[in-house]
Amino acid sequence: MKKFISILLLSLYLVSTTELYQLLKMPVLIEHFMEHEKLNPDMTLEAFLKTHYCHPVKDADYKTDRKLPFIAHSVPLTLVFIIGSSFTLDISNHVPRQIERHGKIPVYNDAYYNSGYLNSIWEPPRNS
Repeated sequence: MKKFISILLLSLYLVSTTELYQLLKMPVLIEHFMEHEKLNPDMTLEAFLKTHYCHPVKDADYKTDRKLPFIAHSVPLTLVFIIGSSFTLDISNHVPRQIERHGKIPVYNDAYYNSGYLNSIWEPPRNS
């Protein structure tokens, strides 16, 4: 069971992160080749592949041609892991400059706080 689950998860990972999902389009390739073979019985698989992959043309079956494997590419899921060098922190002797104050700066707005609630928080513990 572990082996089956491992193979399943690896397959799902590879299909979602690589171009391996294109192989799932193989039935479309076979069906399209059979369609071309009906129209032209002398067409070989090599000629079919050259027609669709080496010298593609925009013809009547262009929509089907775009569904063939490795014709249209999409961006698969990309996972990036970066293992960086050790973290270093440089501490300089830079002294921050004084911020100039222009008048009184309110620390908080009284309208948003219940003063009774805040006063009860900071009371020292009571002995019984």
